[in-house]
Amino acid sequence: MRKIGLLSDTHCFLDERIFSFFESCDEIWHAGDFGDVATADRLAAFKPLRGVYGNIDGQEIRTMFPKHLKFKCEGVKVWMTHIGGYPGRYDSSVKPGIYDDPPNLFISGHSHILKVINDKKLKLLHINPGAAGNYGFHHVKTLVRFTIDGVDIKDLELMEMERNNKIGYSTFDKG
Repeated sequence: MRKIGLLSDTHCFLDERIFSFFESCDEIWHAGDFGDVATADRLAAFKPLRGVYGNIDGQEIRTMFPKHLKFKCEGVKVWMTHIGGYPGRYDSSVKPGIYDDPPNLFISGHSHILKVINDKKLKLLHINPGAAGNYGFHHVKTLVRFTIDGVDIKDLELMEMERNNKIGYSTFDKG
């Protein structure tokens, strides 16, 4: 069993509340747009880090992280990329691969919009954690944490952080 903390689009900013929300996590996954190496280094010093580079990331981040990351966590096939779209609107860069060999869990960032969508056609769960940084059009910063237990993805929880430092927590069912 692995507890995962998922975030994206930090754009060089890490709110201190991220660390308390991810304290119980075994790993942190970042779906791109770190912004700088210091952000990646700080996350990696806190917990084991997996990530992909995003469209705003420079060459140094791009040498540290791939564009697409495919791996297995417990019994779950994971595909993480920054610009991937979502069910019914997958990006052209992932469309052939996602239909030919769909993962169980497809993670992307970029939109700054939190999405958790069950793709019934491909039998996968899509998660976009929204944006955890201050840069962008979003008014609420979001993070997600969840558990992978064998082949089950469960216990999804959301943290919302308004820019005025109010915090909200939610849990939801992926079904």
